[in-house]
Amino acid sequence: MFLINDFIALLAANLILTQALGTSTIFIASGSRRKLVATTLVITLFTTAGAAAAYAVDSLLPSQYSYLTLLCYTLTVSLLYVIFLTVFYFISKERFKSVRRYIHISAFNCAVMGTLFTISGRASEDPALSNIGSYVFAGLEAGVGFVLAALILSAAFHKLNSAKVPAAFRGSPAMLVYLGIISMAVWALK
Repeated sequence: MFLINDFIALLAANLILTQALGTSTIFIASGSRRKLVATTLVITLFTTAGAAAAYAVDSLLPSQYSYLTLLCYTLTVSLLYVIFLTVFYFISKERFKSVRRYIHISAFNCAVMGTLFTISGRASEDPALSNIGSYVFAGLEAGVGFVLAALILSAAFHKLNSAKVPAAFRGSPAMLVYLGIISMAVWALK
């Protein structure tokens, strides 16, 4: 039981850095500041709105149908995807073309779905967290954590992709090693 509690605490405290949820998206976004800002803001929007939707699913889904949680979360994120695309289309048709790619990248990012399951798991462990405020705050917290992780990784992106790094190690392999080292540092602060 002690090991399970430590694992859950590790998962909840370091959602992005520990499990590398969404790192492929961070790698894509790290190339430019504009992509990074847009991607992380949209992912934060999805984690926050998705957390509110996860609260609704967790509240309305009877416990005997808990095996349908993944399907319900996927459907709610899909619905949010359509809603965000529609809203951004009607807000500004000119900017829609540039914004939609970030919505596409962010909606079905594993950071969003991982956040929903982590929040739900925390709430099932501690009934005091089973309210809409806790869910939304945890979703916002995960989004901000994603932003911070993206900033940490983007700081090293250009150095890890430079000619000074051996060609076989350049890019994703170097970023993953860097991510592992940063994860250990963050975990040690816990």
